[in-house]
Amino acid sequence: MTIHRVEFALTWACTGRCKHCSVGERENTHEHIDYEKLAGMLTRIKEKHPVESVMCFGGEPLLHPDEVCAIFEEAKAAGIPKRQLITNGFFSRDENKIADVADRLSTCATEIMLSVDGFHQETIPLAPVKLFADRVKHIRLNPAWLVSREGNNPWNARTREVLAQFPGVPVSNGNVVFPRGSALKYLREYFPGKLPRLSPYDQEPDYVTSLFACPNGDVHAAGTTIGNAYTDDILDILR
Repeated sequence: MTIHRVEFALTWACTGRCKHCSVGERENTHEHIDYEKLAGMLTRIKEKHPVESVMCFGGEPLLHPDEVCAIFEEAKAAGIPKRQLITNGFFSRDENKIADVADRLSTCATEIMLSVDGFHQETIPLAPVKLFADRVKHIRLNPAWLVSREGNNPWNARTREVLAQFPGVPVSNGNVVFPRGSALKYLREYFPGKLPRLSPYDQEPDYVTSLFACPNGDVHAAGTTIGNAYTDDILDILR
């Protein structure tokens, strides 16, 4: 096991209710990562492994911006070059709070991937998201496409309309919706035939290069819980 990447699911709580969500409906959405209990974790991993990137996502991770910034600040101090965030950009309607969080992230994150598309904007208002996008640095739009980026369907048509509302903001290739969670419930008609066993984000057990930390402190590798970072030293867990 050689760790190149550490991922943090800050919370399963979310400000959206997207039909394409691979997480789907979860219990215990009140839980979130308490980074005071994990402080030093990234530093210790970096001393033993060539960690290149740290990512925060959810749910909506910016419901807990202090935790996100604490993670990125430790990663930055530890010399981890890539510090990435996936967010839908809707965590507050307060313009001052939006500006404060955007400014803090701009000093510690290296890439903000903003999830805007036909799915997110079915339930998430554009106005506060655009305020965040206008203020934060290192941002690119990260849309979800149904079937394929070129697919001709109502969801993709709406996504193109949403992206047009962010002139001048770079757009990534985005992601293709995977049939898991809510996507399997609401969009199954778009996935004919046998469904794949693995998500494109899953790793095989014999080639583990990333760790995944959950809101309750559990640490996963290749889909298996290998310990709890709240109660056990991370290097002991890896050993």
